[in-house]
Amino acid sequence: MTDTLYQASEALLEITVFICFIAISISLLLLLYRMIDGPTSPDRAVALDTIGINLMGVAALVAIYLVTPNLNDVILLIAVLAFLGTVAIAKYLEKGVIIDRDMD
Repeated sequence: MTDTLYQASEALLEITVFICFIAISISLLLLLYRMIDGPTSPDRAVALDTIGINLMGVAALVAIYLVTPNLNDVILLIAVLAFLGTVAIAKYLEKGVIIDRDMD
């Protein structure tokens, strides 16, 4: 009885992970379209940031599917890089430069 319940829950987990992969893949395609054909630069910046979040989700789903905690570092690295990219793009959109060399 317990073995059958374990197999059923494992099958349900596989189906759920597969459905999530499909949903994130569709989301990534739509975000890629928004990033390429966005009407304004802030739209492109938001799409790029959201792509980073979706990549974190993909890495988490792969970690769940492979039953390994080794991808947690990858998820944190993607989060830090996405944050830094968002800050750099926001500063560029606001001031026109990323590194301000004025000493005033």
